[in-house]
Amino acid sequence: MASAIFSEAAFGLTEAEAIARSKAGDENAFECLYKAYCKRVFSVCARMIKHPAEAEELTQQVFLQVFRKIATFRGDAAFSTWLHRVTLNIIFMHLRKKKLPEVSVEELQDRTPNGEHPRELGAADNSMLGAIDRLHLKRAVAKLPFGYKQVFLLYDVLGYEHPEIAKSLKCSVGNSKSQLHKARKRLQLLLDGEQNQVEETVNCT
Repeated sequence: MASAIFSEAAFGLTEAEAIARSKAGDENAFECLYKAYCKRVFSVCARMIKHPAEAEELTQQVFLQVFRKIATFRGDAAFSTWLHRVTLNIIFMHLRKKKLPEVSVEELQDRTPNGEHPRELGAADNSMLGAIDRLHLKRAVAKLPFGYKQVFLLYDVLGYEHPEIAKSLKCSVGNSKSQLHKARKRLQLLLDGEQNQVEETVNCT
């Protein structure tokens, strides 16, 4: 089924023709794909990165990767779906190279899996304890398995909903919810461990 984004009237060829010609190395055909989808790719990057200049740079990286890999597109899914998957892969690689976003412990506590409030871990964010809590949280998130970390960052940090996450990661909504639940449980265990280590250090001094 042709994409509603790609306009044959605007480009003088169908999306399928643009893809086929791009696979053959036709740069003009690839430019048609770029013009059709660049705004959507930039929108995804900007939503997840929150920095326009970086989002623009990532958009260029996405289309460079698409140009290199378009020969591998088999058409099993819509081109827009394949492009979205490439976009997310580029974004996740970018996030792995950067430090994790600032997330307060209080924000995490407000969204526990069963509505219960976990143990208080620190004071306000502008206090020394708050800074320590954020450091512990970053360390804990860094220790999560990649699948858990993906869903946790998409849902709790970047604000995506489960249907969006499931579509992006090509999994079921139930699997997305399960991964988030397990990620939060693992985080709480890791944070408990960090807190116990701090308490043992204090008791030994």
